[in-house]
Amino acid sequence: MREYSTYFFDLDGTITDSSLGITNSAMYALKKLGIIEDDRAKLYQFIGPPLNVSFREYYGFSEEKAWEAVTYYREYYQDKGIFENRVYDGFEEMLKVLKAAGKRLVVATSKPEPYARKIIDYFGLSNYFDYIAGMGLDGKRGTKAEVIRYALSVCGIEDKSGVLMVGDRKYDVIGAREAGIDCLGVLYGFGSREELESAGADYIVETVGDIINLGYTCF
Repeated sequence: MREYSTYFFDLDGTITDSSLGITNSAMYALKKLGIIEDDRAKLYQFIGPPLNVSFREYYGFSEEKAWEAVTYYREYYQDKGIFENRVYDGFEEMLKVLKAAGKRLVVATSKPEPYARKIIDYFGLSNYFDYIAGMGLDGKRGTKAEVIRYALSVCGIEDKSGVLMVGDRKYDVIGAREAGIDCLGVLYGFGSREELESAGADYIVETVGDIINLGYTCF
C-alpha cells in the first residue's frame, strides 16, 4: 500500500451515522410536496449524493422542484436534523492516531460547508482537521469531484499522489478518480462492497480501525 500524507474524509456515512437526521429531513420535505414516505430504508439513498440529485433521481422531480424540495429539507435539517447524528465508534481515536503520525486531515463532503462545519464543531472534532470543505449552499461545488478539487486548492496540495479519499459511497470513489486521487471505501457506512468495487475503489475496509490497521483489500 502506498504511503499517504493527507486523508480526505467524507462526512455522512464515514465520520458520522447521520441516517436519522437525513431521512427525517427528507420525509419532511416530501410531505411538504404531498408525498408521504414511510419506508425509511428507501431514503438511505439520500446519504451521499447532493440532495437535488437525489430528489430528481429517486422521485422524478424537475430541477426546479428538486431545489424546492431541498429548501424544505433544510427547514427541518438546519435546526433539528443536523443533530440527529452520531460519530462512529472509534473514529475520534483513529483521528488521534493519524494526527500523531503527522498526517494532514481534511473533510471533503457533498453536504453544504456551513452545515459540515457545524457538525464537526458540535462533536468536538474541529481540532483534528486542517480544513472542512463542502458544497456551497447555492449549489456550487455540486459534485464530489468539485469538492475534492476545491479542498486540494484551498490546502495548497499540488502532489496528489499522497492524498487518499475515504468514503462509503460510489460518489466518493467516482469523485476521487475524477479529481486524480486514490480512494479507500469503508463498509461500515451505507455503501456495499459491490457498489465500491464497481466504482473502482483502490482499497476497501470493513471497520473504522481498519483505516489504520493492516486490513486492506486491494483491487
